[in-house]
Amino acid sequence: MSLRSVTAAVGAACSALVLLLAVPGSASAATGQFRYTYTTAEGYEAVGFLNNPASGTCITLSPPAAEPGAVSRAPRNLTDATATVFLDADCEGGISYTLPPGAGASGRLLLRSVVFS
Repeated sequence: MSLRSVTAAVGAACSALVLLLAVPGSASAATGQFRYTYTTAEGYEAVGFLNNPASGTCITLSPPAAEPGAVSRAPRNLTDATATVFLDADCEGGISYTLPPGAGASGRLLLRSVVFS
């Protein structure tokens, strides 16, 4: 093998490595769906859901969080990550409950925000 071939091969390998390091990794997300029940301003029962929610980011549930005094309830964690739900918006206040993957809770469990591991 000539010096020119070796130099070209090393250059190509270095370029590939730089390209690989420059491409950002995919964002971490819980795979699946998180469901919850809430009452609309008109008094109707509705189901809210989050599809493939981001991990490590607090998610304030809507629309209930936008309505004064409104809360969600009866969460069902159908994702592959643990969901920690909070009674207050922006994941503030005490931790209300932790739901492992596939678990749900009764309508007595109230929540306004959630974060996934």
